[in-house]
Amino acid sequence: MGRVDDDGTVSVREGDQWRVVGQYPDGTAEEALAYYERKFSDLASEVSLLEVRHRRGGASAADLRATASTLSGKIAGASAVGDLAALSARVEALTASLTEASAAEAAQAREAVDAAIAERTRLVEQAEAIATRDPKTVQWKTASAEISSLFDQWQSHQQNGPHLPKSVSQSLWKRFRDARATVDKHRREFYAELDEAHKAVRERKNRLVERAEALAPRGEDGIGAYRDLLNEWKSAGRAGKKVDDALWARFKAAGDALYSARAGREAAEVEASKEKIDAKRELLEQARPILDMQDLPAARSALTAIQRSWDEIGRVFPREQERALDDELRKIEVSVRSREDAEWTRNNPETTARANDMTRQLYDAIEKLEAELAEATARKDQRAIKQATDALEARRAWLRAVEG
Repeated sequence: MGRVDDDGTVSVREGDQWRVVGQYPDGTAEEALAYYERKFSDLASEVSLLEVRHRRGGASAADLRATASTLSGKIAGASAVGDLAALSARVEALTASLTEASAAEAAQAREAVDAAIAERTRLVEQAEAIATRDPKTVQWKTASAEISSLFDQWQSHQQNGPHLPKSVSQSLWKRFRDARATVDKHRREFYAELDEAHKAVRERKNRLVERAEALAPRGEDGIGAYRDLLNEWKSAGRAGKKVDDALWARFKAAGDALYSARAGREAAEVEASKEKIDAKRELLEQARPILDMQDLPAARSALTAIQRSWDEIGRVFPREQERALDDELRKIEVSVRSREDAEWTRNNPETTARANDMTRQLYDAIEKLEAELAEATARKDQRAIKQATDALEARRAWLRAVEG
Protein backbone atom coordinates (compact mmCIF):
# COMPACT_ATOMS: atom_id res chain seq x y z
CA MET A 1 0.00 0.00 0.00
CA GLY A 2 1.79 3.09 -1.15
CA ARG A 3 1.24 6.47 -2.78
CA VAL A 4 3.28 9.11 -4.56
CA ASP A 5 2.63 12.85 -4.15
CA ASP A 6 3.08 15.35 -6.95
CA ASP A 7 6.48 16.36 -5.61
CA GLY A 8 7.69 12.72 -5.72
CA THR A 9 7.19 12.01 -2.00
CA VAL A 10 6.47 8.31 -1.43
CA SER A 11 4.41 7.12 1.54
CA VAL A 12 3.35 3.71 2.84
CA ARG A 13 0.09 3.07 4.65
CA GLU A 14 0.41 1.61 8.15
CA GLY A 15 -3.03 1.00 9.65
CA ASP A 16 -4.99 4.22 9.32
CA GLN A 17 -1.87 6.35 8.95
CA TRP A 18 0.47 7.18 6.11
CA ARG A 19 4.22 7.24 6.73
CA VAL A 20 6.65 8.92 4.40
CA VAL A 21 9.37 6.53 3.26
CA GLY A 22 11.26 8.76 0.83
CA GLN A 23 11.21 10.84 -2.34
CA TYR A 24 11.63 9.97 -6.00
CA PRO A 25 11.48 13.34 -7.80
CA ASP A 26 13.15 12.33 -11.06
CA GLY A 27 10.73 9.62 -12.19
CA THR A 28 7.12 8.74 -12.63
CA ALA A 29 4.84 7.68 -9.81
CA GLU A 30 5.00 4.07 -11.07
CA GLU A 31 8.81 4.11 -11.03
CA ALA A 32 8.80 5.61 -7.55
CA LEU A 33 6.48 2.89 -6.17
CA ALA A 34 8.40 0.14 -7.99
CA TYR A 35 11.68 1.33 -6.41
CA TYR A 36 10.31 1.19 -2.84
CA GLU A 37 8.42 -2.04 -3.50
CA ARG A 38 11.73 -3.64 -4.51
CA LYS A 39 13.09 -2.58 -1.12
CA PHE A 40 10.17 -4.36 0.50
CA SER A 41 10.83 -7.47 -1.63
CA ASP A 42 14.42 -7.48 -0.43
CA LEU A 43 13.24 -7.44 3.19
CA ALA A 44 10.68 -10.18 2.47
CA SER A 45 13.42 -12.30 0.88
CA GLU A 46 15.55 -11.95 4.02
CA VAL A 47 12.60 -13.07 6.15
CA SER A 48 11.89 -16.05 3.86
CA LEU A 49 15.54 -17.08 3.90
CA LEU A 50 15.57 -16.95 7.70
CA GLU A 51 12.41 -19.05 7.86
CA VAL A 52 13.93 -21.66 5.52
CA ARG A 53 17.15 -21.86 7.57
CA HIS A 54 15.09 -22.43 10.70
CA ARG A 55 12.97 -25.15 9.06
CA ARG A 56 15.95 -26.99 7.66
CA GLY A 57 17.76 -27.00 10.98
CA GLY A 58 21.51 -27.28 11.44
CA ALA A 59 21.96 -23.60 12.22
CA SER A 60 22.13 -22.37 15.77
CA ALA A 61 18.73 -21.15 16.97
CA ALA A 62 20.49 -18.50 19.07
CA ASP A 63 22.30 -17.19 15.99
CA LEU A 64 19.10 -17.19 13.94
CA ARG A 65 17.33 -15.41 16.77
CA ALA A 66 19.95 -12.67 16.71
CA THR A 67 19.50 -12.36 12.95
CA ALA A 68 15.72 -12.18 13.42
CA SER A 69 16.15 -9.40 15.97
CA THR A 70 18.30 -7.42 13.54
CA LEU A 71 15.81 -8.04 10.73
CA SER A 72 12.93 -6.91 12.95
CA GLY A 73 14.72 -3.62 13.49
CA LYS A 74 15.21 -3.16 9.76
CA ILE A 75 11.48 -3.74 9.08
CA ALA A 76 10.35 -1.23 11.72
CA GLY A 77 10.35 2.15 9.95
CA ALA A 78 11.79 0.59 6.77
CA SER A 79 11.92 2.79 3.65
CA ALA A 80 9.86 0.31 1.68
CA VAL A 81 6.39 -0.04 0.28
CA GLY A 82 4.49 -3.22 1.07
CA ASP A 83 2.67 -5.05 3.84
CA LEU A 84 5.29 -4.30 6.49
CA ALA A 85 2.89 -5.28 9.28
CA ALA A 86 2.48 -8.79 7.87
CA LEU A 87 6.22 -9.04 7.35
CA SER A 88 6.84 -7.92 10.92
CA ALA A 89 4.29 -10.51 12.17
CA ARG A 90 6.19 -13.24 10.36
CA VAL A 91 9.41 -12.16 12.02
CA GLU A 92 7.71 -12.05 15.42
CA ALA A 93 6.32 -15.59 14.91
CA LEU A 94 9.77 -16.74 13.79
CA THR A 95 11.35 -15.08 16.81
CA ALA A 96 8.94 -16.86 19.16
CA SER A 97 9.76 -20.22 17.54
CA LEU A 98 13.48 -19.48 17.71
CA THR A 99 13.13 -18.55 21.38
CA GLU A 100 11.73 -22.01 22.14
CA ALA A 101 14.43 -23.62 20.01
CA SER A 102 17.10 -21.60 21.80
CA ALA A 103 15.80 -22.84 25.15
CA ALA A 104 15.95 -26.44 23.87
CA GLU A 105 19.44 -25.83 22.54
CA ALA A 106 20.54 -24.41 25.87
CA ALA A 107 19.17 -27.49 27.63
CA GLN A 108 20.97 -29.75 25.17
CA ALA A 109 24.12 -27.74 25.64
CA ARG A 110 23.87 -28.17 29.40
CA GLU A 111 23.32 -31.90 28.93
CA ALA A 112 26.30 -32.05 26.57
CA VAL A 113 28.44 -30.23 29.13
CA ASP A 114 27.28 -32.60 31.88
CA ALA A 115 28.06 -35.59 29.66
CA ALA A 116 31.45 -34.11 28.81
CA ILE A 117 32.22 -33.59 32.49
CA ALA A 118 31.21 -37.21 33.18
CA GLU A 119 33.39 -38.46 30.32
CA ARG A 120 36.44 -36.48 31.40
CA THR A 121 35.84 -37.60 34.99
CA ARG A 122 35.86 -41.19 33.75
CA LEU A 123 39.18 -40.59 31.99
CA VAL A 124 40.57 -39.04 35.18
CA GLU A 125 39.42 -41.94 37.34
CA GLN A 126 40.94 -44.49 34.95
CA ALA A 127 44.24 -42.61 35.00
CA GLU A 128 44.13 -42.42 38.81
CA ALA A 129 43.40 -46.17 38.99
CA ILE A 130 46.56 -46.86 36.97
CA ALA A 131 48.51 -44.46 39.20
CA THR A 132 47.46 -46.28 42.38
CA ARG A 133 48.56 -49.76 41.19
CA ASP A 134 51.50 -51.42 42.89
CA PRO A 135 54.46 -50.51 40.61
CA LYS A 136 56.00 -53.94 41.18
CA THR A 137 52.96 -55.75 39.75
CA VAL A 138 52.26 -53.42 36.82
CA GLN A 139 52.91 -54.55 33.26
CA TRP A 140 54.50 -51.29 32.23
CA LYS A 141 54.24 -51.77 28.51
CA THR A 142 50.50 -52.22 28.84
CA ALA A 143 50.13 -49.47 31.47
CA SER A 144 52.05 -46.98 29.31
CA ALA A 145 49.82 -47.77 26.35
CA GLU A 146 46.73 -47.32 28.53
CA ILE A 147 47.81 -43.94 29.87
CA SER A 148 48.77 -42.77 26.36
CA SER A 149 45.38 -43.85 25.07
CA LEU A 150 43.64 -41.94 27.89
CA PHE A 151 45.68 -38.83 27.10
CA ASP A 152 44.76 -39.08 23.41
CA GLN A 153 41.09 -39.41 24.36
CA TRP A 154 41.43 -36.38 26.65
CA GLN A 155 42.92 -34.25 23.86
CA SER A 156 40.28 -35.36 21.35
CA HIS A 157 37.52 -34.64 23.82
CA GLN A 158 39.02 -31.24 24.60
CA GLN A 159 39.28 -30.33 20.91
CA ASN A 160 35.97 -31.74 19.70
CA GLY A 161 33.77 -31.70 22.79
CA PRO A 162 31.78 -28.84 24.31
CA HIS A 163 33.49 -26.07 26.24
CA LEU A 164 33.49 -26.81 29.96
CA PRO A 165 33.33 -24.25 32.76
CA LYS A 166 36.87 -23.08 33.44
CA SER A 167 36.91 -24.11 37.11
CA VAL A 168 35.65 -27.62 36.32
CA SER A 169 37.99 -28.03 33.36
CA GLN A 170 41.05 -26.92 35.36
CA SER A 171 40.17 -29.15 38.32
CA LEU A 172 39.76 -32.24 36.14
CA TRP A 173 42.93 -31.48 34.18
CA LYS A 174 44.94 -31.10 37.40
CA ARG A 175 43.79 -34.54 38.58
CA PHE A 176 44.55 -36.11 35.21
CA ARG A 177 47.95 -34.40 35.00
CA ASP A 178 48.89 -35.49 38.53
CA ALA A 179 47.84 -39.12 37.84
CA ARG A 180 49.84 -39.12 34.61
CA ALA A 181 52.86 -37.69 36.39
CA THR A 182 52.58 -40.35 39.10
CA VAL A 183 52.48 -43.11 36.49
CA ASP A 184 55.56 -41.66 34.77
CA LYS A 185 57.36 -41.42 38.12
CA HIS A 186 56.54 -45.01 39.06
CA ARG A 187 57.60 -46.23 35.62
CA ARG A 188 60.95 -44.46 35.84
CA GLU A 189 61.55 -45.83 39.34
CA PHE A 190 60.58 -49.34 38.25
CA TYR A 191 62.92 -49.35 35.28
CA ALA A 192 65.69 -47.83 37.36
CA GLU A 193 65.34 -50.69 39.85
CA LEU A 194 65.06 -53.16 36.99
CA ASP A 195 68.27 -51.80 35.48
CA GLU A 196 70.03 -52.33 38.80
CA ALA A 197 68.66 -55.88 39.05
CA HIS A 198 69.66 -56.56 35.44
CA LYS A 199 73.12 -55.24 36.16
CA ALA A 200 73.58 -57.68 39.07
CA VAL A 201 72.25 -60.60 37.00
CA ARG A 202 74.44 -59.59 34.07
CA GLU A 203 77.53 -59.66 36.28
CA ARG A 204 76.52 -63.01 37.76
CA LYS A 205 75.94 -64.57 34.35
CA ASN A 206 79.18 -63.08 33.01
CA ARG A 207 81.02 -64.95 35.76
CA LEU A 208 79.14 -68.16 34.89
CA VAL A 209 80.11 -67.76 31.24
CA GLU A 210 83.76 -67.26 32.17
CA ARG A 211 83.70 -70.35 34.39
CA ALA A 212 82.03 -72.39 31.62
CA GLU A 213 84.58 -71.23 29.05
CA ALA A 214 87.39 -72.15 31.48
CA LEU A 215 86.20 -75.80 31.37
CA ALA A 216 87.26 -76.15 27.73
CA PRO A 217 90.68 -77.79 28.49
CA ARG A 218 88.95 -80.52 30.51
CA GLY A 219 86.93 -81.66 27.51
CA GLU A 220 84.34 -84.32 28.29
CA ASP A 221 85.41 -84.43 31.94
CA GLY A 222 84.09 -80.90 32.34
CA ILE A 223 80.47 -81.84 31.50
CA GLY A 224 79.52 -82.52 35.14
CA ALA A 225 80.84 -79.15 36.23
CA TYR A 226 79.09 -77.51 33.27
CA ARG A 227 75.75 -79.03 34.35
CA ASP A 228 76.24 -77.54 37.81
CA LEU A 229 76.87 -74.16 36.18
CA LEU A 230 73.72 -74.65 34.09
CA ASN A 231 71.66 -75.10 37.26
CA GLU A 232 73.14 -71.85 38.60
CA TRP A 233 72.30 -70.17 35.30
CA LYS A 234 68.65 -71.21 35.54
CA SER A 235 68.33 -69.62 38.97
CA ALA A 236 70.37 -66.50 38.15
CA GLY A 237 67.41 -64.40 36.96
CA ARG A 238 66.92 -62.18 33.91
CA ALA A 239 69.32 -59.56 32.61
CA GLY A 240 67.20 -58.24 29.74
CA LYS A 241 66.46 -60.08 26.49
CA LYS A 242 69.35 -58.81 24.38
CA VAL A 243 71.93 -59.26 27.12
CA ASP A 244 70.52 -62.67 28.08
CA ASP A 245 70.60 -63.84 24.47
CA ALA A 246 74.20 -62.73 23.99
CA LEU A 247 75.42 -64.28 27.26
CA TRP A 248 73.48 -67.48 26.63
CA ALA A 249 75.08 -67.81 23.20
CA ARG A 250 78.52 -67.76 24.84
CA PHE A 251 77.47 -70.08 27.67
CA LYS A 252 75.92 -72.59 25.25
CA ALA A 253 78.95 -72.48 22.98
CA ALA A 254 81.15 -73.40 25.96
CA GLY A 255 78.88 -76.38 26.72
CA ASP A 256 78.72 -77.40 23.06
CA ALA A 257 82.52 -77.65 23.03
CA LEU A 258 82.42 -80.09 25.96
CA TYR A 259 79.64 -82.18 24.49
CA SER A 260 81.43 -82.16 21.13
CA ALA A 261 84.43 -83.73 22.85
CA ARG A 262 82.19 -86.47 24.21
CA ALA A 263 80.56 -86.91 20.82
CA GLY A 264 84.03 -87.30 19.31
CA ARG A 265 84.98 -89.90 21.88
CA GLU A 266 81.74 -91.78 21.32
CA ALA A 267 82.25 -91.69 17.58
CA ALA A 268 85.74 -93.15 18.06
CA GLU A 269 84.33 -95.84 20.34
CA VAL A 270 81.68 -96.74 17.79
CA GLU A 271 84.30 -97.01 15.09
CA ALA A 272 86.48 -99.18 17.36
CA SER A 273 83.50 -101.37 18.25
CA LYS A 274 82.78 -102.54 14.73
CA GLU A 275 85.16 -105.52 14.98
CA LYS A 276 83.92 -106.34 18.50
CA ILE A 277 80.33 -106.34 17.27
CA ASP A 278 81.21 -108.72 14.48
CA ALA A 279 83.01 -110.98 17.00
CA LYS A 280 80.00 -111.07 19.34
CA ARG A 281 77.66 -111.80 16.43
CA GLU A 282 79.87 -114.75 15.52
CA LEU A 283 79.70 -115.98 19.14
CA LEU A 284 75.91 -115.75 18.98
CA GLU A 285 75.92 -117.96 15.89
CA GLN A 286 78.04 -120.48 17.81
CA ALA A 287 75.68 -120.28 20.81
CA ARG A 288 72.39 -120.86 19.00
CA PRO A 289 72.87 -124.64 18.47
CA ILE A 290 73.11 -124.98 22.27
CA LEU A 291 69.32 -124.55 22.39
CA ASP A 292 68.91 -127.93 20.65
CA MET A 293 71.59 -129.88 22.56
CA GLN A 294 70.09 -132.77 24.53
CA ASP A 295 73.19 -133.27 26.65
CA LEU A 296 72.60 -130.61 29.29
CA PRO A 297 76.13 -130.70 30.89
CA ALA A 298 77.66 -130.36 27.43
CA ALA A 299 75.30 -127.46 26.67
CA ARG A 300 76.33 -125.70 29.91
CA SER A 301 80.04 -126.25 29.15
CA ALA A 302 79.68 -124.85 25.65
CA LEU A 303 77.73 -121.85 26.91
CA THR A 304 80.31 -121.13 29.64
CA ALA A 305 83.11 -121.06 27.06
CA ILE A 306 81.15 -118.65 24.88
CA GLN A 307 80.40 -116.41 27.90
CA ARG A 308 84.13 -116.20 28.72
CA SER A 309 84.93 -115.22 25.15
CA TRP A 310 82.07 -112.71 25.23
CA ASP A 311 83.45 -111.02 28.36
CA GLU A 312 86.98 -110.95 26.89
CA ILE A 313 85.75 -109.00 23.88
CA GLY A 314 84.58 -106.24 26.24
CA ARG A 315 82.03 -103.46 25.87
CA VAL A 316 80.82 -102.20 22.52
CA PHE A 317 79.27 -98.94 21.38
CA PRO A 318 76.74 -97.60 20.78
CA ARG A 319 75.07 -98.81 23.93
CA GLU A 320 71.86 -99.67 22.08
CA GLN A 321 73.81 -102.14 19.97
CA GLU A 322 75.43 -103.62 23.07
CA ARG A 323 72.05 -104.10 24.78
CA ALA A 324 70.64 -105.80 21.68
CA LEU A 325 73.54 -108.27 21.53
CA ASP A 326 73.40 -108.95 25.28
CA ASP A 327 69.67 -109.62 25.01
CA GLU A 328 70.26 -112.27 22.32
CA LEU A 329 72.83 -114.08 24.45
CA ARG A 330 70.65 -113.76 27.55
CA LYS A 331 67.82 -115.63 25.79
CA ILE A 332 70.14 -118.63 25.31
CA GLU A 333 71.37 -118.37 28.93
CA VAL A 334 67.79 -118.32 30.23
CA SER A 335 66.87 -121.34 28.14
CA VAL A 336 69.79 -123.39 29.48
CA ARG A 337 69.13 -122.29 33.05
CA SER A 338 65.44 -123.21 32.75
CA ARG A 339 66.35 -126.69 31.52
CA GLU A 340 68.80 -127.08 34.39
CA ASP A 341 66.18 -126.00 36.92
CA ALA A 342 63.67 -128.46 35.49
CA GLU A 343 66.22 -131.30 35.58
CA TRP A 344 67.16 -130.56 39.17
CA THR A 345 63.50 -130.47 40.13
CA ARG A 346 62.91 -133.88 38.58
CA ASN A 347 65.93 -135.44 40.28
CA ASN A 348 65.48 -133.82 43.70
CA PRO A 349 64.92 -136.73 46.22
CA GLU A 350 62.61 -134.64 48.34
CA THR A 351 60.53 -133.69 45.32
CA THR A 352 60.49 -137.31 44.15
CA ALA A 353 59.37 -138.51 47.56
CA ARG A 354 56.58 -135.96 47.63
CA ALA A 355 55.52 -136.99 44.15
CA ASN A 356 55.47 -140.72 45.12
CA ASP A 357 53.42 -139.98 48.23
CA MET A 358 50.99 -137.92 46.16
CA THR A 359 50.75 -140.72 43.61
CA ARG A 360 49.81 -143.26 46.30
CA GLN A 361 47.19 -140.88 47.71
CA LEU A 362 45.70 -140.34 44.25
CA TYR A 363 45.56 -144.10 43.51
CA ASP A 364 43.77 -144.70 46.83
CA ALA A 365 41.34 -141.84 46.12
CA ILE A 366 40.63 -143.17 42.62
CA GLU A 367 39.97 -146.67 43.92
CA LYS A 368 37.57 -145.31 46.54
CA LEU A 369 35.76 -143.11 43.99
CA GLU A 370 35.39 -146.02 41.57
CA ALA A 371 33.66 -148.00 44.36
CA GLU A 372 31.37 -145.06 45.16
CA LEU A 373 30.53 -144.74 41.45
CA ALA A 374 29.64 -148.46 41.25
CA GLU A 375 27.35 -148.18 44.27
CA ALA A 376 25.66 -145.03 42.91
CA THR A 377 25.15 -146.72 39.56
CA ALA A 378 23.57 -149.71 41.23
CA ARG A 379 21.20 -147.37 43.12
CA LYS A 380 20.61 -145.33 39.94
CA ASP A 381 21.33 -142.19 41.98
CA GLN A 382 22.05 -139.71 39.21
CA ARG A 383 23.26 -136.98 41.51
CA ALA A 384 25.71 -139.29 43.29
CA ILE A 385 26.81 -140.69 39.91
CA LYS A 386 27.65 -137.18 38.63
CA GLN A 387 29.52 -136.17 41.79
CA ALA A 388 31.58 -139.39 41.78
CA THR A 389 32.28 -139.10 38.05
CA ASP A 390 33.48 -135.45 38.33
CA ALA A 391 35.66 -136.21 41.33
CA LEU A 392 37.10 -139.29 39.59
CA GLU A 393 38.01 -137.33 36.43
CA ALA A 394 39.72 -134.63 38.54
CA ARG A 395 41.85 -137.19 40.47
CA ARG A 396 42.85 -138.98 37.27
CA ALA A 397 43.93 -135.59 35.75
CA TRP A 398 46.07 -134.86 38.81
CA LEU A 399 47.62 -138.31 38.58
CA ARG A 400 48.58 -137.77 34.95
CA ALA A 401 50.17 -134.46 35.89
CA VAL A 402 52.18 -135.97 38.78
CA GLU A 403 53.38 -138.94 36.75
CA GLY A 404 54.27 -136.65 33.85
